[in-house]
Order: sequence, then structure tokens, then C-alpha cells
Amino acid sequence: MNMMTAPADLLPSQRQAHVDFASPDLPVMLPGRPAMRYDLAKAWRHFKLLVQDKEDTSQVTPIFEALPWRGIYEAALGFLATERAQEIRRKEPSLVAILDNHEELRKMPAGSLAHVYCDIMEREGLSAQGLVDELDKNRPADMYWDDQVTWYFNRMRDTHDLLHILTGFGRDALGEQCVLAFTYSQQPSPAHLFLGYAGGLEIRKHPVKVPVFRSVREAQKMGKACPRLVEMSITELLPLPIEEVRRRLNITAPRFYNQAHAMWRAQGVDPYDLMAPVKQAA
Repeated sequence: MNMMTAPADLLPSQRQAHVDFASPDLPVMLPGRPAMRYDLAKAWRHFKLLVQDKEDTSQVTPIFEALPWRGIYEAALGFLATERAQEIRRKEPSLVAILDNHEELRKMPAGSLAHVYCDIMEREGLSAQGLVDELDKNRPADMYWDDQVTWYFNRMRDTHDLLHILTGFGRDALGEQCVLAFTYSQQPSPAHLFLGYAGGLEIRKHPVKVPVFRSVREAQKMGKACPRLVEMSITELLPLPIEEVRRRLNITAPRFYNQAHAMWRAQGVDPYDLMAPVKQAA
């Protein structure tokens, strides 16, 4: 059965709380899942609404629905057919539970990915569960299914903050576009690429010119060089020094993104507040 049978009074983030994603009896893929089809008119309609109000995140989910990764079922099934995938599923049924348990993560060595993750998430007041809650506000009910493919989908969502941390792309406007482009190479939904470059076009309107599209394109190449993070054992990576994790994943420091930040700051522009008036450099 799918998650449409869950009690109606549950919050969106609780709709799958009863599912044991580590169970050996969990179906691989239940029948009846919707086909992945493009709807360009829908994508364009919601994109125009997003441009009108960039804070209206409710427009993002429909864009991803309209421009999906059409090969996602094949990718998930191919991975789930491996012994490695089943081992990871047994060890990591929920990345949210692992990543939000900072008490356990803090027991890992200083300088590890786990410590850096905790430092950044605590400093910015973020949590893995918070991302689930935000995305589930607009997630269609027919996306909730009690099967292993959903476990794979959940990992694509739950590794988002790890991508920010491992790549060095911040949560500024350009950093978000770069993470979208990086993610496209990992999970090739046209929505990632569309939003990444469309967002870059908006950033280019700023009076201080920086290498916006070079940054986005570089991020796309970085994502292609990196093994698909959703298919890696996160619990094996967390105790390692963060630089070792980056080496294992072929992640190098982003040249053009860091250059863009330096150019903005030289002109008195805070990359995290591009709408603020430009200050004169000293």
C-alpha cells in the first residue's frame, strides 16, 4: 500500500514514521507509481510565479514534478538490486535519524565530517528534519509509498545539506544555484538544471559582475566527477576527516564560486544579501 492510507491527522513529515525501511520484507517497488513525464507548460507557469515572488517556495515542488528525472526508477532499482545497497539500507534506514543525532555525531573525531556537519547545522539553526518538514508542505500524497524506492528517494532529499558542506557552496543565492547544478549531475532532473541556470540569470542582474555562469557550470562538472552520494554509506563517511571524504568523492574547492564571493566582497557586497545596497570599497 502507499502512504495515502496513513492517518489523515498526521503531519506530512510523520506520514512514513511507521515504515521500517530496514525490513528485509519491504517491497522493492510497489505497483501503481506515477510515470515520470515532462509537462513544460506546468513548469513554465510555476516558474513565472516563482519569479514574481522568489520567497514562494511552494512553486518549486511543482517545477520538479513537471521536469522530473525520468530515469529515476531505473537508477533506484539498479542500485537496490546490489548487495551493497541492501547493506546500506539495513544500516541506514533513516538518514534524518542519523544526521539529527548530534550527541552521537559529536563522539566522532574532531575535524571529521560529522563534527563539521554539526558545527554548521547548529550555527545556522538547521536540521535534517527541518528540511523534511519544509519539502513535505507541498509534496503530493502519491509520492508516499511503503517501498525501497521511497527509501532511495528519501536519501536524495536527506543528503542535500551534506552536499552544501562537502562542496563548500554556501546557502547564499549563488551557492544554492551551484548546488542545484551539482545535484543535476548526480540526479539528472531537468528541474535542477533549469532552476540553477534561471537563478544564475537573476543573479547576473546585480550591478557588480562576477563569474555566475562559470560558477554554475563548474558545479555541474564537480557533480559529474563525484560518485552518486545517495548511493554511498553515509555512516562510513561521517567519522572520516572532511578533507579525506572530499578526496574520496573527487570534490575539489570551487574556483569560480570562491572568486565570485571575493569579487563581491571587494566591492562591499555581502554574497548572502545581494539585495542590499552596494557599499563603496575602502
